Amino acid sequence: MVEIEIDGQKVAVPPGSMVMHAAEKAGVYIPHFCYHKKLSIAANCRMCLVDIEKAPKPMPACATPVAMGMVVRTKSDKAVKAQKAVMEFLLINHPLDCPICDQGGECQLQDLAVGYGGTRSRYEEEKRVVFHKNVGPLIAMEEMSRCIHCTRCVRFGQEIAGVMELGMSHRGEHSEIETFLGASVDSELSGNMIDLCPVGALTSKPFRYAARTWELARRRSISPHDSTGANLVVQVKGDRVLRVVPYENEAVNECWIADRDRFSYEALNSPDRLTQPMVKQGGQWNEVDWKTALEFVAQGLQGVRERHGAGALGLLASPHATVEELWLARALMAGLGSSNIDHRLRSHAFDHAAPAGRARWLGLPIAELSSLDRALVVGSNLRKDHPLFAQRIRQAVRKGAQVSALAAQRPDWAMPLHAVLQAPATHWAETLARVAVALAEALGVARPAGTEGVTADETARAIAASLRGGERKAVLLGNAAAHHERAASLLALAQWIAQHTGARWGYLTEAANTVGAQLVGALPGEGGLDAQRMLGGGLKAAVLLGVEPGADTAGDGAALREAELVVTLSPFKTNLELSDVLLPVAPFTETSGSFVNAEGRLQSFQAVVKPLGQTRPAWKVLRVLGNLLQLSGFDFESSAQVLAAALPGVADGGFVPAARLDNATTAPIDLTPAQRVPCVASIYQLDALVRRAPALQATADARAARVAAAEGVCA
Repeated sequence: MVEIEIDGQKVAVPPGSMVMHAAEKAGVYIPHFCYHKKLSIAANCRMCLVDIEKAPKPMPACATPVAMGMVVRTKSDKAVKAQKAVMEFLLINHPLDCPICDQGGECQLQDLAVGYGGTRSRYEEEKRVVFHKNVGPLIAMEEMSRCIHCTRCVRFGQEIAGVMELGMSHRGEHSEIETFLGASVDSELSGNMIDLCPVGALTSKPFRYAARTWELARRRSISPHDSTGANLVVQVKGDRVLRVVPYENEAVNECWIADRDRFSYEALNSPDRLTQPMVKQGGQWNEVDWKTALEFVAQGLQGVRERHGAGALGLLASPHATVEELWLARALMAGLGSSNIDHRLRSHAFDHAAPAGRARWLGLPIAELSSLDRALVVGSNLRKDHPLFAQRIRQAVRKGAQVSALAAQRPDWAMPLHAVLQAPATHWAETLARVAVALAEALGVARPAGTEGVTADETARAIAASLRGGERKAVLLGNAAAHHERAASLLALAQWIAQHTGARWGYLTEAANTVGAQLVGALPGEGGLDAQRMLGGGLKAAVLLGVEPGADTAGDGAALREAELVVTLSPFKTNLELSDVLLPVAPFTETSGSFVNAEGRLQSFQAVVKPLGQTRPAWKVLRVLGNLLQLSGFDFESSAQVLAAALPGVADGGFVPAARLDNATTAPIDLTPAQRVPCVASIYQLDALVRRAPALQATADARAARVAAAEGVCA
């Protein structure tokens, strides 16, 4: 460790650290704009100039390495004079438009100008003007004259997002931040540039002129989309969500969130919201009160059970539903005597589930993705399916990690790949078997049973050789691998490869609560129907918990029209052709609940706004249904009580017991080609919220998904 003195305080930091790092450790604030702890050092704003003993002039704290015995003064006359001089230069061309700037009230330049700016400007010449730019539906670059050229946005694109979409053109006072050839900014992480910008140059286009920052109440929440479980700060004005920004959690999402986490809130205020229970009578939808609607549902379920037996009842649940909702849904079906419940809506095979009470999971902590030495990713569009996981793996690659992939098309993950096994999705099992065979040949061990006749090719040998090196290794199965007809064989092969290379293996997992759904038993019981068979017409009465057949499922669910009763619980007016009853249930911002993310971490959240209209939390609706059906065990007064029953002993922010997270399999390996291509949702079709967010649906990714859907490709 290197010991230095900052403002009279001794602090020890590792060799190679900068003065800024030492100041952060000592709790000493040094003003800065271009420095950010997650980005490379640029040292181009010069605001962090400090007085270093024996140095002939002030030095930038962010780019000056520490040396043993160094004495640093951040508040001496020399340092403060230099900082004030820099501030004067930064304000020369900056427009004096704070009253109309969206960044007003949370602007670093505004804050530091109070402490380091002069009372008047000595600059009397004309200020420069930079023409506005249109870079897409998410980021507003309408006032680029405010830009101070800190290049945080440029470095973010290069280093975190992996795509250099913004750059600096020209020189001197003619410098501009812009895209290349007028292109749009299309990264799935682009919204983070808004947070990084220290001034009002890059702002949120959907939030533009919606409210002042001091008018907003701030409340913590958890993302309901992918399996990262990103921590959020939801900003509210008058019971209306107006903005979502990241809450820093180094172990989960660091200080980043994906664009679908940030902008999906638009759907919460959608005209498509369902705010009153509705019952279809004579082909017409009529609004009713809750008592009427729930009694109609209870009587309908009882009637179907009496006429056709409990096996004719079933429930399809979204893996984006909370732990509490899924546990009560399972209890409701069990109380009615039915084993028909499933959350695996897009799957083509159902023979690779974990043992009862356990769950398939990531196989390692999320934070360790950043420090992998070797990885093999099977059947995942990693960058779009799991943007924050991809970001972590991208950091590992920057440190020298080798990442290989098995995919139908050469993936664009915005990172260099060591090797790619490219094969039609229907042949993935046989293709992955080539890696196992190459590994068996290299190690001199018997190949796995079921791979007789498979020969390794050069690419498979390169992947096998890569996995034999390094210390921290993982074999990760993506959404397409989980939904694949040969999912059990892919898991068995991944397990064999991992066990023979010292790697860990697991699923990236699709949704916010895929792991939680398994743990609470949102799966068919003995003799129960899986999602595919329920969607195929195996039911006389169906309950759809947050499910939109066709959008959330592998099939279109048209056979559900033959059922006598279909009940939809959703925040939106949906399934109008299929359903007989629509029950308005709360989205994640209007209810309390919990998700279990890919690493098995339980994260709870509270409602941040009042439910809209007559909307009610889904867990309360299910509880009252249980009461009306006179089922035992439905006497909960709060979601916390439901959680305690569903996952006893697991605290908020804590982990599910390791014994309940299980990726082991004894399934035989079947290399027969699959008959169907796995159905995987595109990034902005994953759930009901993102599908109804106008800004997200105007992005390049959403447009591409619509083209694919029009061509008959599952999206």
